[in-house]
Amino acid sequence: MIESVNNEKIKYYAKLNQKKYRDEAKLFIVEGEHLVEEAKKRNLVEVIYSLEPLDGAIRVSEQVMSKLSALSTIPKVLAVVRMPEKREIKGNVLLLDDIQDPGNLGTIIRSAVAFGIDTIVASYNTVDFYNLKTIRSSEGMLFYVNLLKGDIEEFILNNKDKYTIYNTNVVGGIDVSDIEINTPFALIMGNEGAGVSARIQKLAHKNVYIPMNSKCESLNVAMATSIILYEFSKRR
Repeated sequence: MIESVNNEKIKYYAKLNQKKYRDEAKLFIVEGEHLVEEAKKRNLVEVIYSLEPLDGAIRVSEQVMSKLSALSTIPKVLAVVRMPEKREIKGNVLLLDDIQDPGNLGTIIRSAVAFGIDTIVASYNTVDFYNLKTIRSSEGMLFYVNLLKGDIEEFILNNKDKYTIYNTNVVGGIDVSDIEINTPFALIMGNEGAGVSARIQKLAHKNVYIPMNSKCESLNVAMATSIILYEFSKRR
C-alpha cells in the first residue's frame, strides 16, 4: 500500500493533471470504475490505484488518491492510461474548428462514436482531448475513435477529392433531413461563439442546416453535432 504523497511515482503521475506533462509522457488519468473498465478493454492501462482491495490494482491512502485525482470528491479507483496510437483514417471524419468547452468536446466524441465517425480532426486551438471534463463527458468513448490534432484547412485542401466536405450554414444550405450521403464525408463544426471560421467555410462543398422553431436562434454545438451526425447516419 502506498501511503505517502511523496512517493516518486505518485508525484510523477500527479503531474498528468497538467496538459504539458500529459503531452510529454503520452499518459493521462481516468477516474472512476466505468472509465477504468473502458481503458482496460482497450489494453491501455499503465497502472491502477484503488482505495480498496482490487485485483490488479495498487492500494493507496485517501491522501494519495487526493493527490492523483482532479475531482472534488476522490474516486475509489483511478488509472494511469496510455494515449491511444494515432492511425490511418479509414472512414468518415468530423472536423472541429476551435471547440473551447471540454464538456462539449466530450459529448461530441460520444456522439461521433454513436453515429459511426472514424476520425476526429480538431484544430490546434481546440481544447485538449484528455482534459478531465472531456474524458468524463465522453463516457469513455474517446478510446473508440481516432483522435487527431491538426490544421483543418490543410486537411480539407489535401482531401477534397476523397470526401464531400459539409459545412453548417443556413445560407445556401440544405435541410439536413433532405441530404443524400453517397460518398465518404467530412463534417465541419465550429467554435461555440464564432462558429466555423470564414476561410474554412469557403472550402466546403455543401452547406447543411437544422430546421428549427423561429423562437430558437441556435443550438449548442454538441447538440447540433449529434443531430447532424444522426441524420447523416440514416442516409449512409
